[in-house]
Amino acid sequence: MRIDGACHCGFIKIEAEADPENTTICHCTDCQSSTGSAFRVSIPVAGATLKMTGQPTTYLKTADSGTPRVQAFCPQCGSPIYSTSPGDGVRPSYTVRVGILRQRGELVPKRQIWFRSALPWLAGLGTIPQSGLATVPKAKSNPQEV
Repeated sequence: MRIDGACHCGFIKIEAEADPENTTICHCTDCQSSTGSAFRVSIPVAGATLKMTGQPTTYLKTADSGTPRVQAFCPQCGSPIYSTSPGDGVRPSYTVRVGILRQRGELVPKRQIWFRSALPWLAGLGTIPQSGLATVPKAKSNPQEV
C-alpha cells in the first residue's frame, strides 16, 4: 500500500510502501513518554521505499528492549516521524508513526506489543462518554474550588 503524510506543520513530508497487516500498537514506556500518550501506533516500511522532504532532527535512545533506536522528529513542530536502527545512509527499515499519515484511518492495528506496560484504564475506553466536538474541560484557576 502506498502511504504518504506530513508532520503537523508540513515541514517534513514522507512517502513509502507499507503492508497494512504490520500496523502495530506499542505500549512500552518509551512510546508512552515520547508520544505524551498511552501508546504509539506505527508501521514498518522498507528503507528503499521511503522518500522524505525536509530534514528531521534525531536522537539515539536505547529502547525498553535494550535495542538502540534512532528517533526522528520534526525540528519545527516536534511531530514524531519514525524510528530506525543507528547507522549511516539509508537504513533497511523505518518504523513510521501512523499519526502523520493521510491513510491513518485505513491502518488498523493488527497487534499490540509491550502489553505488560499498557495502562490499565485502556480496557475501559468504550465506557467513557464520547463527543464529536472538541470539548476539553478547562482547568480551574484554584484547584481547591469545587
